[in-house]
Amino acid sequence: MRLIDEIYTKSPFYGARRITKQLHRDDEIVNRKRVERLMKEMGIEGIQPKRNTSKRHPNHPVYPYLLRNMHIEKVNQVWSTDITYIRLHDGWIYLVALLDWYSRYVINWQLSESLHSDFCVANLNEALVSAQPEIHNSDQGRQFTAYEYVAALQERNIQISMDGRGRCHDNIFNERLWRTVKYEEVYLKEYRSVAEAKQSLSDYFRFYNHERLHSSLEYQTPAEVYFDK
Repeated sequence: MRLIDEIYTKSPFYGARRITKQLHRDDEIVNRKRVERLMKEMGIEGIQPKRNTSKRHPNHPVYPYLLRNMHIEKVNQVWSTDITYIRLHDGWIYLVALLDWYSRYVINWQLSESLHSDFCVANLNEALVSAQPEIHNSDQGRQFTAYEYVAALQERNIQISMDGRGRCHDNIFNERLWRTVKYEEVYLKEYRSVAEAKQSLSDYFRFYNHERLHSSLEYQTPAEVYFDK
């Protein structure tokens, strides 16, 4: 699962077949069925069009993608969210984060030992205490189409946008965030418990928001842009 995570983070457009082939090239003997099973447990899949592989709940509503060709010109104009897999020494957990597109500031994040929607709803509600976006973007996963999640946005008249199926660039800023978090934090650590992962990630996100210089922000920090603009 660690190797799958590293391959997927580097090439998120790889599905189980390509990941299996890459594992073979790296001298890991594993069949595709096992890779598919582990990817399912990890909550990941290649971001490309596929038949009958959507994780959308059949009874949950889906909203159109609103951000195509949109000019992002201020903070809290667009927030986006996503979930990624975080490895532990003996297991795995899941990380959700809300990101402001203009400043790249991580508004709020949470860890969970399962992919139930509760931790995503809690993350959103905590973020909305201090601010709210004009538009909220996510994928079509059941965590973000759940009634409680959508209701929290509708109650505040926040426009709901969702990525198109198989469109790997619709939520590109979250994909870049995950790549940064994995290579600068997760792959350098060996978390032995959820508490240890939470503390280490807390330190990292503090660094990311308040100290890490971003070339796309003219070498300012996300916090400087988010709170000063």
